Amino acid sequence: MSRQSLAKAHQKIQELSWEPQYHEPYMKYGTDYTFRKAAKKDPLKQVLRSYFPMQEEKDHRVFGATDGAIRGNMFRQVQERWLEWQKLFLSIIPLPEVSAARSMPMLFSVVPNPELHNGQAIQMIDEVRHSTIQQNLKRVYMNNYIDPAGFNNSLRNFHSDYCGTIGRQFAEGFITGDAITAASIYLTIVAETAFTNTLFVAMPAEAAANGDYLLPTVFHSVQSDESRHISNGYATLLMALSDEDNRQLLERDLRYAWWNNHRVVDAAIGTFIEYGTKDRRKDRESYAEMWRRWIYDDYYRAYLVPLEKYGLVIPHDLIEESWNQIWNKGYVHEVAQFFATGWLANYWRIDGMTDEDFEWFEYKYPGWYDKYGKWWENYNRLATPNGHNPIVFEDVDYVYPSRCWTCMVPCLVREDMVTHTFEDNSIRTYCHEVCRWTDVEAFQPTYQGRETPNMGRLVGKREWETLYHGWNWADVVSDMGFVRDDGKTMTAQPHLNLDPKKMWTLDHMRRCPPLGSPNVVLNELDEAGRAAFIADYNKQGPAGRPAPTNA
Repeated sequence: MSRQSLAKAHQKIQELSWEPQYHEPYMKYGTDYTFRKAAKKDPLKQVLRSYFPMQEEKDHRVFGATDGAIRGNMFRQVQERWLEWQKLFLSIIPLPEVSAARSMPMLFSVVPNPELHNGQAIQMIDEVRHSTIQQNLKRVYMNNYIDPAGFNNSLRNFHSDYCGTIGRQFAEGFITGDAITAASIYLTIVAETAFTNTLFVAMPAEAAANGDYLLPTVFHSVQSDESRHISNGYATLLMALSDEDNRQLLERDLRYAWWNNHRVVDAAIGTFIEYGTKDRRKDRESYAEMWRRWIYDDYYRAYLVPLEKYGLVIPHDLIEESWNQIWNKGYVHEVAQFFATGWLANYWRIDGMTDEDFEWFEYKYPGWYDKYGKWWENYNRLATPNGHNPIVFEDVDYVYPSRCWTCMVPCLVREDMVTHTFEDNSIRTYCHEVCRWTDVEAFQPTYQGRETPNMGRLVGKREWETLYHGWNWADVVSDMGFVRDDGKTMTAQPHLNLDPKKMWTLDHMRRCPPLGSPNVVLNELDEAGRAAFIADYNKQGPAGRPAPTNA
């Protein structure tokens, strides 16, 4: 079909748009944005007549690669360390895709643009397709990998586990609160335009380096759809910019969306790329180098900065602080250490770091060994049961962290942890001042004197530790369902050895101290006790070390 006939077909579709006159529509998902002066254009016209053949061809490639992986014995060659981390990744990623699909109808009633409605409808189909091929990928892994435990129940249980709850709050941000904040700024303008670069481009490259060429095929098929989603977001952004009343909300939402994406996506993808790989070539990029190229240069400098010509204030300080977190404060390394500390509450096996890993980290991140090396040596020493408890209960100079109420990633850069005490005297911990601002100021019915009734709230039992406070660890693991078919051996292990004599069981967990929630403990303290707790916490680290006694 010629480009001219595509344009005509696209125009014809807009003529079919209509608004019902026989009843007053119910605005279930509202927005505080206004579009009174918005130009109504779709910069990337797409119609189903061209869309479906294109997607069909991509699906043929995905399923052909799947068949080739099985016939070519890929699962005999792929690195176990890599595929174990995919148990976490592939349990989480379908939910953001489904949430993204659900978020598109939220925009239909608040963005007065029939052209964009067409693009949003096609994006909704994209997102459903993405979640389908991703879940099918997990099914293929489960059916062919040497250790399917974890793949088989992660989709059902990840919402209540140690790490998966972080992914859940990230995905639910696409479908809660102000429709433009959630489905446009947070999803299409930040998550899809910026962070899918590391998610769907950098990560597949690392998969291939570990012998997994199936994930790159699937995720490059996903990433090839993102240009349309980016176009939807950019068109909506330009519409919002045409009304001066929206500027305050746009600047608020860019700050929130950027920071929450950084906290969650960098935590997860950075860990997969740095700690899930066996590829330790000196010339391969570290996650910091990937981030600088794919996000800082390609998104921040080429996409965000030009928006300043419209008078929009860009969160330069947060982008620089995100880089500071990754490069100077060891954010990704702290996250990987936290995941491994709580291996017993997960559903995959976490391989320890070796001398080759140590050498690579020291080369890419000078000073890494002095901060994290000793802890990983202790992790290896305590990996198999031999009369000791899991590492989280042993004396390895690690203080278990408090959770951030907002992003739900723990407060791992200890110096940045802040708190807020509410009128009912309850206190919450936040990993950074921006997360405190998000909860206490941005997600409120009034923002800087302006009524914002459509904004969401961060409520509920958000911290995983609080859900199980006081429980015996054997009961925690059983309740989550992370037990193998024999009814006693744990799905998670702090090593890759499948010898039953080397694996941890529920009996080992029963002798451990009960699970304690730092949030519950903090709230039980008096004012002086809370102040002492906060002061001590801010002096801890790096790598979770206790505060110096002479500090």
